[in-house]
Amino acid sequence: MKRIIWFIALLLLFFMGDRLAGHFLQKLVEQSQFRYSRLYRGDAAAEILLVGNSRGLNFFQPYMEEITGKKTFNLSYNGMPTDLAKVLVEDYLDRYPTPEKMVVDITNCDRMNDELLAGFLTYSAESFRLDTLINSKLPKIWWGGKISAMFRFNNEIFQRALYHRNRTDENWLRDHVISAKLAAEGSDKPYPLEIHPYLVRQLKETVITARAKGVGVELVIGPYFPGYRVNNLDVLKNAVEEATGLPVRDYQQVLTDPTCFSDFRHLNVKGSKAFIERMKSDGVLGN
Repeated sequence: MKRIIWFIALLLLFFMGDRLAGHFLQKLVEQSQFRYSRLYRGDAAAEILLVGNSRGLNFFQPYMEEITGKKTFNLSYNGMPTDLAKVLVEDYLDRYPTPEKMVVDITNCDRMNDELLAGFLTYSAESFRLDTLINSKLPKIWWGGKISAMFRFNNEIFQRALYHRNRTDENWLRDHVISAKLAAEGSDKPYPLEIHPYLVRQLKETVITARAKGVGVELVIGPYFPGYRVNNLDVLKNAVEEATGLPVRDYQQVLTDPTCFSDFRHLNVKGSKAFIERMKSDGVLGN
């Protein structure tokens, strides 16, 4: 009998410790300057909403704000798929005044990424939509977060929130020039972009929701390294245009200076500024 009592006491101790530690970590997340902490804290109002995967980080916010005079907010993250982006956009539109523009790099339709989705368990308590998406796609992960509060913070997203606890992430962009060796070795190897009809539908629904709220939606393909080939990119462009009824502004080969790139698929600050200037001249960023 004593063993049973001690066992029960030990379980209660672990449970209480888990919940207490989880509460402490949640407070750290809530106070962070990381973009998703700001989103759910109510500190993300903007006139231009930016959406994408790592290529969405090419939207260098300090310069975009400088040349437009408009506040920006970027929901992009490395490897972010459109179903996750859709949830974040809908949560944003529910919480803030309608932005003037939403600019989406459509290459976030190219991959599923349940590993990244699992990391957003850190924010699942802030969003019914996010909690529901994780539950529908990753039920074991979802239950893990219900059983253990600490489990919700065992991921890259939490680590990123800690990193940005006292520093902005609005300048999150790799600022180096692609090496001549890498450029010579890899430019002849095409990138195998995938097309997932499910993700294209998620983008379509995102566009419908945003336009219904009065947001001007701009769909773009950001620049790639000069001569770099991306398989199926034109197919994706056509699929997105057919699904959404909107044109996709194709900037994939708009920059010809190799020093504008940090690698084949990502700009550096110099390239981002040139890209933003081109979008502004084309009216993508509003008047």
